[in-house]
Amino acid sequence: MSTIEHSVDVQVPVRVAYNQWTQFESFPEFMEGVESVKQLSDTRTAWVTEIAGVKREFEAEITEQHPDERIAWRSVDRPHQAGVVTFHHLDPNTTKVTLQMEYDPEGFVETVGDWLQIVRLRIRNDMERFKSFIESRGGETGGWRGDVPGPHQSGSGYDAGDQPVPPVTGDRPTPPGGGDRPMPPGTIGGGGEFPGGATLPPPGPVPSPPPGPVPPRDEPPQEPRPIL
Repeated sequence: MSTIEHSVDVQVPVRVAYNQWTQFESFPEFMEGVESVKQLSDTRTAWVTEIAGVKREFEAEITEQHPDERIAWRSVDRPHQAGVVTFHHLDPNTTKVTLQMEYDPEGFVETVGDWLQIVRLRIRNDMERFKSFIESRGGETGGWRGDVPGPHQSGSGYDAGDQPVPPVTGDRPTPPGGGDRPMPPGTIGGGGEFPGGATLPPPGPVPSPPPGPVPPRDEPPQEPRPIL
């Protein structure tokens, strides 16, 4: 497994840099060796690449995406590769874009290419070309602002059938008649109020019963004794 990391500071707002990176079909314009990228769905793409003379076709899926922050992906099948690109706001017109990528070279040619740092050099040059591409335009060619929660986040990941769960982009509604509903204010502490408006009695000594004869207790009637 080989790991690559490279950062560039681009002179555009973070929103512009992020939006452009979501336009995967534009990657061949600044990525050497990427012949085509086809958007199959919001989270699935099909790639055709050529690295060190070896042509590869594969699909990749987005595993996490948060606007203006990060995009993570991984290949569906071989060749194995995964990566994440992050966007850091430096100032209103400057963004640091960092690419981290892992891939598994296959075969003698790709192993030699990795040893010669060919792939690392290509990634570095791709990031520099991205910088020139977006700065020369001054704006993005498009953008997708959807959110894809990562597997470690609540309400996301995969279900029991190993199928992706649709991303949650808003607040969950409270189920009618149940669920974890918030308690009304003031029910515990803070004034001693109970639900429904009832209040606790004021503090003080417990009142004593008034003086007087003790009332007789109600006892069950007794049968008369026989006379001997």
